[in-house]
Amino acid sequence: MPPSTPHLRLRIVFGKDAMLGPGKAELLEQIRDTGSISAAGRAMKMSYKRAWMLVETLNAMFAAPLVDSTRGGPKGGGAVLTAAGQAVLAQYRRVEAQATAATAAEVAALAAMLRDIPGRK
Repeated sequence: MPPSTPHLRLRIVFGKDAMLGPGKAELLEQIRDTGSISAAGRAMKMSYKRAWMLVETLNAMFAAPLVDSTRGGPKGGGAVLTAAGQAVLAQYRRVEAQATAATAAEVAALAAMLRDIPGRK
């Protein structure tokens, strides 16, 4: 969605340091699509260290790890979403879609009340 289009950015707060939002969901998608934590971080213009830190946070938050990784070596390392990771990502995207659909009229009404904002169409 273009940044100038009014939209929700949903973050689910489970506790003080336990949250799931658009950034972590995108990281999970990138890992799923690239098979690599470092490639996922690069795609998101994030450092390897930051991507790893987020993966460690996600793995610690849930009852089962969301990402399984193997270290590099002659054959290279990699990362995959576990069944739990796939389920968490799918559930987050369902919640996001339902929230967006449920609030579309209200978001449009708010957008209609905005003054002209440079860069907004």
